[in-house]
Amino acid sequence: MKNLTRRLSVIAFLAVACGTGSNSSSKVNRDTLTERQQDSILAKSSIPGASAVGKAMNAADSTSARVTASDSVH
Repeated sequence: MKNLTRRLSVIAFLAVACGTGSNSSSKVNRDTLTERQQDSILAKSSIPGASAVGKAMNAADSTSARVTASDSVH
């Protein structure tokens, strides 16, 4: 009996969740990671060539640090 009640509750919840419509005001941006966070996750993955993303991020950080240091000298 408990399993039946639980199943019916889940089905009812899913029906309500799916039936809310697709108004533009009710849409939620589920992409909460920044581009840098996404790139960092990608760089640590086992996808072929993913390490190049990490190397590019390190090069960009190094260049940014040099530019910042150069700007503070002047």
